[in-house]
Amino acid sequence: MADIKLFDKWDTEVEIKDPGLKDYINLKPVIVPRASHGRHSKKKFYKSDINIVERLMNHLFVSGHRGKKHKTSSGSFSGKGVTAYILMKECMEIIERKTKSNPVEILVGAIENAALREEVSSYQMGSIIARKAVITAPQRRVDIALRLFVQGAYRKSFRNKKSITQALAEEIISAYNNSKDSTAIQEKERLEREAEGAR
Repeated sequence: MADIKLFDKWDTEVEIKDPGLKDYINLKPVIVPRASHGRHSKKKFYKSDINIVERLMNHLFVSGHRGKKHKTSSGSFSGKGVTAYILMKECMEIIERKTKSNPVEILVGAIENAALREEVSSYQMGSIIARKAVITAPQRRVDIALRLFVQGAYRKSFRNKKSITQALAEEIISAYNNSKDSTAIQEKERLEREAEGAR
């Protein structure tokens, strides 16, 4: 198993520093991170069995979604596994070229920095809707970070000369560096400020 490398290029033996996310970031070595074909979809917490790069690729299919609405067309990726695979491979190559490091390590560090710790939940109390700060579940922390990477990158590349691969690579590198240029870091800080006010 140790000889298997992601995209036949990158080692997946990376240390996950956040103890809360260790069980939810899967770095099981796979050559093609598009091999699950939904086989885990009927299991509880099935997402934890899928390689983290494949989970990021799956978010590319609905990159135009914001909240419950499909705000921007993501028809150029929707249902096209090979397109997502090629984009992800190019993105990893750009990350490696810019950082001179293993892109899997950069992605894991970016997820750890962008993973939300606290958010606001609304509930009905009599005739009013009250808001309360709640701790975010680890599976949800990973999902939100991945979704924000893709949505931020797609917004920056939509009707722009910058390609989605460049925008996604920049987004991941910015999140890894904890930079305010990252949409995921900005959104995380906004949601945590809201939660602090709702305590």
